[in-house]
Amino acid sequence: MATSIRLSRGGSKKRPYYKIVVTDSRSPRDGRFIERIGSYNPLLAKGDEKRVVIDVERAKHWVSVGAQPTDRVARFLDVAGVKERPARSNPNKAEPGQKAKDRAEDRAKKIEEAEEARKAAEEAAKAPAPVEEVAAEEAPAAEATEEQAEG
Repeated sequence: MATSIRLSRGGSKKRPYYKIVVTDSRSPRDGRFIERIGSYNPLLAKGDEKRVVIDVERAKHWVSVGAQPTDRVARFLDVAGVKERPARSNPNKAEPGQKAKDRAEDRAKKIEEAEEARKAAEEAAKAPAPVEEVAAEEAPAAEATEEQAEG
């Protein structure tokens, strides 16, 4: 039988209260347990001594027998001095995944292309029309005025 030391939730909705229990790992979270060895009240202040209450002797017994604590309970046992928990380090924790990096690159390219298109449009609007085009536009108008004068 694989035993584990874990939290069993109690309390009402949005007011959690947990029992620290030793249980068969196959039983449901809030189901049957072998022994209750403590409690955890997350609503109390972090400095409050009643926030986490553990029967240290029973916890030591169950750890020596081979019961595996969950991550959260392992933290409590480490603070109580029952079982040493190795510090874990994940330096890439805040780094985004590969897909997020690809999306960011695509977004940056689109923004850059839009910026270039905007600048090109501004340049085209600012530049004066070439002289040849202006002369070609005025020439038919001049011919039309000459025809009207003759007619």
